[in-house]
Amino acid sequence: MPTRWNDIEPIYWQLKERTVAMILDGTLAEGDALPSVRTVASNFQLNPITVSKSYQSLVDEGLVEKRRGLGMFVCAGARDQLVASERERFLEKEWPATLNRIEQLGLDVRELLKIKVRSGSESQ
Repeated sequence: MPTRWNDIEPIYWQLKERTVAMILDGTLAEGDALPSVRTVASNFQLNPITVSKSYQSLVDEGLVEKRRGLGMFVCAGARDQLVASERERFLEKEWPATLNRIEQLGLDVRELLKIKVRSGSESQ
């Protein structure tokens, strides 16, 4: 995890979002243990309460479970749940703004998709 924090959002929220990103990209798989609160607090010079608050928000969303005496673990189905919710959020919030910007700039969506395909094939 990067150690830089922005001043826009609370640190506990940024830590939560970084953990979510790690679940989405497979860095943390189902059943994997999250680093302990003490470890994260020490490594990133954070208050342990901040880390606990971040982890609790993941528990509240059903992405992570507490195992008494063992720590926090990624729940089964957490990645699928995240992918579904992130897709929904993208389609409802980000895509309309992106589409609006595309239209403002007079870009053709089909041409943009061709550029994506071309870029992807060039890097392979």
